[in-house]
Amino acid sequence: MTLLTVEGVSKSFRGLRAVDDVGFEVTEGSVLGIIGPNGAGKTTLFNVVAGALTPDSGAVHLGGRDITGLPPHRITAAGMARTFQLMKPFVSMSVLDNVAVAVMAGGGSRRTARTVAAEIVERVGLGQWRDQRSDGLPTAALKRLELARALAGRPRVLLLDEVLAGLVPAERAPVMELLEDLRENEGTTLVFVEHIMAAVMRLSDSVLVLDMGRVLTSGPPAEVVRDPRVIEAYLGEEPTGVES
Repeated sequence: MTLLTVEGVSKSFRGLRAVDDVGFEVTEGSVLGIIGPNGAGKTTLFNVVAGALTPDSGAVHLGGRDITGLPPHRITAAGMARTFQLMKPFVSMSVLDNVAVAVMAGGGSRRTARTVAAEIVERVGLGQWRDQRSDGLPTAALKRLELARALAGRPRVLLLDEVLAGLVPAERAPVMELLEDLRENEGTTLVFVEHIMAAVMRLSDSVLVLDMGRVLTSGPPAEVVRDPRVIEAYLGEEPTGVES
């Protein structure tokens, strides 16, 4: 079943078209990776899908419901959450309280918020930092906290904006394992923007390539990374983990 549909979405800023007639579908329980060079429009596309920006044209449907232009809190309530490249937790709060706030923002009750938050904190591997203020966390823990806050609303669709950026390989592996578990055991549908091609190849069922705001191509990962247009526009000589 198609869970997320983006139809002909466009967004311009002062005459510059950052996203130009982009469309795609994501089936329930699948993983879509979005790649492209810097400035390709990936984060703008996320902002439109998640409600931070209203598209100039086009539409976004979640579970058959038109959510185009709805504010982020209503889109969250409809079943979609996102992470951000720039992590902005409540720095004076503990990890647990950061996630508890997100639970309540997602519709959870105040009475059970901390209990639910504690489960999510453990789920993402933040147990050792549970009672620590978020302003003292290392980058890897901050990334996990961002993911925990997004999971607090029990989303059907999770948008991940470079969740692996800034992590060394040893820190990336457990995050990828967590994402695989979310998909395989909880049925969470994932859409993620990422520059680390090894992660794109490992996690994605399909890949969408953006270039200059438009869809360059899309398809299975192994096919996309062999496309000469993708190699020229983005991959170059970067290793992808696919043998020639």
